[in-house]
Amino acid sequence: MSTPDTLDLPPGTRPPAQPERRSTGHPGPTLRRPTRRRSWRRALRRDWQLYSLAILPLLFFLIFRYLPMLGNVIAFRRFQPGGSVLGEYWVGLRYVRMFLSDPTFWSVFTNTLVLGALTLLVCFPLPVVLALLLNEVRTRRLKRFVQSVSYLPHFLSVVIVAAMVMQLVSVDGTVNQILGAVGGGDPIPFLQRAEWFRAIYVSSEVWQTVGWGTILYLAALTAVDTDLYEAARIDGANRWRQTWHITLPGIRPTMVTLLILNIGTFMAVGFEKVLLLYNPLTYPTADVISTYLYRMGFESSNFSYAAAIGLFEALIGLTLVLSANTIARRTVGTSLW
Repeated sequence: MSTPDTLDLPPGTRPPAQPERRSTGHPGPTLRRPTRRRSWRRALRRDWQLYSLAILPLLFFLIFRYLPMLGNVIAFRRFQPGGSVLGEYWVGLRYVRMFLSDPTFWSVFTNTLVLGALTLLVCFPLPVVLALLLNEVRTRRLKRFVQSVSYLPHFLSVVIVAAMVMQLVSVDGTVNQILGAVGGGDPIPFLQRAEWFRAIYVSSEVWQTVGWGTILYLAALTAVDTDLYEAARIDGANRWRQTWHITLPGIRPTMVTLLILNIGTFMAVGFEKVLLLYNPLTYPTADVISTYLYRMGFESSNFSYAAAIGLFEALIGLTLVLSANTIARRTVGTSLW
């Protein structure tokens, strides 16, 4: 193959030797191809179909989540029905001082903490346990049957669930009939006794939510590498050790994420179910912040006072989410952000 230096030489003549190029040990300058950064307009023009799918969700959150936040200003302003939407005049921290010095509020606050803690301690680990048990079931028909039976209560309305609970624990309900059959004595009015409300509420939450919560954990279990189980069996690990050292670490990110989300809703105990099940006789243990807000805002028409309490509850929930996320990131290495 000829080069530019050998084009003018006669045949049989060798080209002159080229001087050797000594390596200096430093790589020569490399040419970088200029990277083209597509502007947001170009990306929007190209993928406008995909971006259009986000319009409705964004409008939903904007209208029903962010715009109502402007109403929190009435916690610091005097609001009168029929007047200005944002209140008539500024009152500062008057309503904050009112609920901080209200003994009824602190009783309601304590009930919310206790009921939220019981719900978290009982309802959070049970889906993990049920998912681990279902993962060990080898019969597909039995596994699908258990899954279907445990999922169905989630699709029932809260009103239907509350009606079923009232029928079961009424004076002439199924529970009292069973107790009477085994010699339990006189029927017990469960819904009229404050000491029974927490047990009834947590039990109904377990029945309604545990089955649905196993879906996420079963999906996370499918991502665990099966080769790890085979290696553990070769090393002589039993099922308990495999679960402890392989399965639980494999679903730990999912567990931590759901735990942070549950802690964030710690103060927002189910308003609908409590409102449907409680009555003035069970207020000492059943009345929570959300139901107290309902009575103050809609029954007493004290909207500014209710807004101040709701803002206080929201700040506590935000603090719990941030704290749980920070602790999870530093201790476990998994967090929401």
